[in-house]
Amino acid sequence: MASIARCLRAARPSTLSRLAVQAPRAKSNWQPVAVRAFSSSPIRDIRKYTKDHEWIDLNADKTAGVIGISEYAAEELGDVVYVELPEEGKEVNAGDAIGAVESVKSAADINAPIACTVTGINLALEEKPGTINQVPEDDSHGGGWIAKVQVGEQGVKDFEALMDPEEYKAFTGSEH
Repeated sequence: MASIARCLRAARPSTLSRLAVQAPRAKSNWQPVAVRAFSSSPIRDIRKYTKDHEWIDLNADKTAGVIGISEYAAEELGDVVYVELPEEGKEVNAGDAIGAVESVKSAADINAPIACTVTGINLALEEKPGTINQVPEDDSHGGGWIAKVQVGEQGVKDFEALMDPEEYKAFTGSEH
């Protein structure tokens, strides 16, 4: 099912201004305001990264999140040919292996960035593991995310110690 934001179409300002000019005006105290085209930007969860190149997005109340590997890791791995997904219901601590990725170049473990419980997995990666190469940091239906997780108090503490996007960019820049 498509999201609401994808289904809405922005009204063109020229159309709106033409309608405002052509519409008969009733006598009122209402004053027209500047017309602005509808725009939408996704509400971004809070994303942080590990030194092992995993990312996690937490929702605003820091109770649930999504885990995946970074674009940097996907590029370094090369063409991903197999993804081992975690088990649903598995409770893990920060740094525990929750899965693995294999590429034409190498194989690597996927580690839990924080303490959490796996509540969902991206089954599409079993059929199309290359999705990780195309959209590794996309947590939508067709994206390359690995697992959805439930987060407790320890997970929130672990999350605070991770790198924000700017810190991660500086970190990966120093690895070349």
